[in-house]
Amino acid sequence: MTGGFSLWHWAIVALVVVILFGSKKLPEAARGLGRSLRIFKSEVKEMQNDGNSQANPAADPNQSAQLPSAPVDATVVETPQQPRTEPKSA
Repeated sequence: MTGGFSLWHWAIVALVVVILFGSKKLPEAARGLGRSLRIFKSEVKEMQNDGNSQANPAADPNQSAQLPSAPVDATVVETPQQPRTEPKSA
């Protein structure tokens, strides 16, 4: 046999896992792993959807249309300055 696991190898691995973790904790561990994988899968899908919606904003109908902002008025308003008076020295 070269590099592969036979049925006996998998049976021994399963037996070792049952002995190490116990039969009561294995269903809890399987449920926890399943939940984690579902959460991971939904997060990956959400990240892919976010990437697609940012690349093509017209593709997401739920996204509200953004109106262009008003141009910023860049005129400078100068305030009148009072003439400087030199302090009187005594």
